[in-house]
Amino acid sequence: MHKQTFFVQDFGSDFKWGVGMAAPQNEGAAFEDGKGLSVWDVFARKRNVIKGGARPTHAADFYHRYKDDILLAKALGFKVFRFSIAWSRVLPDGIGKVNKLGIDFYHRVIDECVANGLEPVVTIYHWDLPHALELQGGWTSRDMIKWFSKYVTLLTTHYGKKVQQWIVMNEPFAFTALGYMIGMHAPGKMGTANVFPAIFNAAYCTAEGGRIIREHCPQAIIGTSFSISEAKPYTNSDKDIAAANRADALLNRLFIEPTLGMGFPQLDQFDFLDKLHIATTAWRFIDKLKFDFDYIGLQNYFSVTIKHNPLIPYVSASEVSAKQRKMLHTAIGWEIDPNSFYEMLKRFGSYAGVKQIIVTEGGACFKDHLHNGVVNDQERIDYFKAYLGAVLQAKNEGVPIGGYYAWTLTDNFEWAYGYSTRFGLVHTDFETQLRTVKNSGYWFRDFYKAKLFDLSISSTRFLVGCKDFAFSITICTSWYVLYSSVNGVGAG
Repeated sequence: MHKQTFFVQDFGSDFKWGVGMAAPQNEGAAFEDGKGLSVWDVFARKRNVIKGGARPTHAADFYHRYKDDILLAKALGFKVFRFSIAWSRVLPDGIGKVNKLGIDFYHRVIDECVANGLEPVVTIYHWDLPHALELQGGWTSRDMIKWFSKYVTLLTTHYGKKVQQWIVMNEPFAFTALGYMIGMHAPGKMGTANVFPAIFNAAYCTAEGGRIIREHCPQAIIGTSFSISEAKPYTNSDKDIAAANRADALLNRLFIEPTLGMGFPQLDQFDFLDKLHIATTAWRFIDKLKFDFDYIGLQNYFSVTIKHNPLIPYVSASEVSAKQRKMLHTAIGWEIDPNSFYEMLKRFGSYAGVKQIIVTEGGACFKDHLHNGVVNDQERIDYFKAYLGAVLQAKNEGVPIGGYYAWTLTDNFEWAYGYSTRFGLVHTDFETQLRTVKNSGYWFRDFYKAKLFDLSISSTRFLVGCKDFAFSITICTSWYVLYSSVNGVGAG
C-alpha cells in the first residue's frame, strides 16, 4: 500500500469498530454449570492433534472473567463486541433439554456489553458442535438442518429482544474442509464421503438460520462470515493459472455463491465440484441455499500462491509458501499482503446481492514477549496500519464496507495451535489468567481518540521473530495442501 495518513473519522461516523472472540477459544469452563461436551472437547483428547497437547478446558477463562474482558474492550475504545454462543452450553445434547444456567450466562454477557456501551454481535455457530450430535453424524447428517433450526430458534427466542446484529455461521469452508475432509480439526473426519454432505448442510443451514432470525426478529441486522484468500498463480503458465482457479473456487466461491442464489460454483475440468453437485443434488436446492443477508462478513488472514501439481488429488495444485518466496509472513507463515486484501474486498463488493461488507475478523500472530509488564508488538501495529489502509482505500473507491472487528481481544486457545499462537491485543498468562494490554491494544485506544497516524510500514519489522510452523506441502491431499500454511486456519 502507498504511504497514507488518516483519522478514524475518515472511515465515517457510522463505521462500526469492534473486537471479536469465540466461545470454544475463550470461555473455558468446559465442564461447569451443565455444559455438554463439544467436538473440540473430545477432539483435544486425541494424541498429537493439538500443539503441545493443549486442551480448551480453561482457555482464557472468559466464562468467569467476562466482566473484566468486556471492560477491557471498552477501555481500548471498541464499540462492538462480537462473541459466539457455545451450542453445548445452552443445549448440552444439541437438542432436547435446555440448560438454564447456560442461557442465563449469555444474558449476563449481553447485559454487560450494553451496560458498557458495547453493541453485542452474536455468532450462532463458531465450530463447536455438541459432541452428542456428532455421534449422530454431525454435519454429515441431513438431520443437521433440523437440529440447527431448533438451535437458532432457541437463541432468537431468548436473546432476540436484546441483540440486533447476528452472524449465522463462521467460516464454513474452514470447519468443513479441516474437520470433515483432512481431519486436522474437530471432529477429525476425512474423505469426500464426509465433506460433501458437510458442505451442503453448512450452506443450507447458513440460509435457514438467516430465515429463522428474520422470522423471529424482523428488525435484526443479519450477516454471515466467510474466510477469503486470494489464490494467485505462481507463474503465468496455463497450468498454474488453472490450478489457482481451482483453489479459488474452493477457498472463495464455495459458500458465498450459494448464499447469493448462484448455486455451488462450477468450473471446467474440476471433478471435485462436479462430484459435489452430483452427491448433494444441489441444483434442486438453489432457492433453499439463498438468503438476502444484510451484510457479508469477510475474514482475510493470508493469500496463497498456487502452482500446478499433478500428484495432488482433486485440485492438482499445491501452495508455494511465503517463506519459500521470501515474502513477508506472520509467526506461523501466513503471508502478509494488504494489497491482496484490498483486491479481495473489491472483488466481493462487486458481487450482485452483497449490500454491505463488514470485516468481521482482522488480525495476525507474531512472537509476542512480555518483558517488565510490556508487550512491544510493533509488528502487529504495522500490520493493522497496513490492513486498515487497504480497507479505507477500498471504501473510498466505493466498496460498501461498514465496519472492522479486530481479532482478537485476548490471547486464547488457537485450535490446532493450542496456546502456542497469540493473536490478542491483550496478553494472557494461561497459568494465572493475568491480562496485560499489548502496545497494539494501546494503539487502537489512541487511534479511536482521533490521533493522526503515519501508515507507512517497515517491511523489516514484519520479519523480526518470525518462524514458519507451516506443515509440509508434500502431504498428498489437496485440502491439506490448500491449508498447508494454515495448520489450524481461521484464527477465528
